Amino acid sequence: MAPPFPFSAIVGQDEMREALLMAAVEPTLGGVLVFGHRGTGKSTAVRALAGLLPKIETLPGCRFNCDPDKPDAACDSCKGLLAKGKPTRKKIAAPVIDLPLGASEDRVVGALDLEKALVSGEKAFEPGLLAAANRGFLYIDEANLLEDHLVDLLLDVAASGINVVEREGLSIRHAARFVLVGSGNPEEGELRPQLLDRFGLSVEVTSPTDIKDRVEVVKRRDAYDRDPEGFAKKYSAREGKVRSRIAKAKAAVGDITIPDDTLALAAELCLALGVDGLRGELTLIRAARARAALDGDKAVARAHLLTVAPSALRHRLRRDPLDEAGSTARIDRAIAALDA
Repeated sequence: MAPPFPFSAIVGQDEMREALLMAAVEPTLGGVLVFGHRGTGKSTAVRALAGLLPKIETLPGCRFNCDPDKPDAACDSCKGLLAKGKPTRKKIAAPVIDLPLGASEDRVVGALDLEKALVSGEKAFEPGLLAAANRGFLYIDEANLLEDHLVDLLLDVAASGINVVEREGLSIRHAARFVLVGSGNPEEGELRPQLLDRFGLSVEVTSPTDIKDRVEVVKRRDAYDRDPEGFAKKYSAREGKVRSRIAKAKAAVGDITIPDDTLALAAELCLALGVDGLRGELTLIRAARARAALDGDKAVARAHLLTVAPSALRHRLRRDPLDEAGSTARIDRAIAALDA
């Protein structure tokens, strides 16, 4: 299988790349929604991120990507191994699971293992995509076209971190904690407000307007298509730097301090924009903390907060029929008014 297009080889799209890195560093952020027209590198960036994520520890045969120190109650495999002593742990790549638009509910949440049921008459659970995404990323391409019943299901799981399955006499609860990443084309319809609010960050990507950038995109993509392995090797050193940046930030993010005046600034900004609830402030602070960690700073500063404000708040603003300016422009005006 050909290696993914290198993350560090993506031309421009700085806001999208930084948002994905922040989500990788701070899983409680709530994920990233990337909206833009076709051919702007949305799917490429998400799949490229997979190769940069730190590996996770699990036990051999585990189907839920359990943390060996906190195995899931539904995982018979981990319970059996741990009952015999201290099993050998293994490291695996952090899962990045695609959720197809046409996936059935059973494929997503899991269902009865038909093979075991037919062969031995045993009722056993066959995990679905949510189990496979545990402790990793769940990616939905064209999220705005996702069927309503799957949207409702994802809302429940994203809020609780637990997947509850009631099927054919089975009753299973297992952990499903993942970072939700979605992409979509605004021309193909809007995302339901309930799901939109679950994404921590929202970024807008556009085609580059600079001739040099467009030429560079074409050159790099053509070089990758002709020789994926050679192109990936060319960017291996840059990929290593990004991977190291993520690992250092993940290790440091828990120790980042947030001064009271920065918290007050977040509240002032959300009040000025009329953001409903407190999820805006929480997301703003978490994003700013992740940004500080990626920058190698020990405390969240005003600059960190204002840098991430557009991506953290633009999808939370109420529509104002008397204001035709876009969400980003309204946020910029609010920031300017606070600075005045």
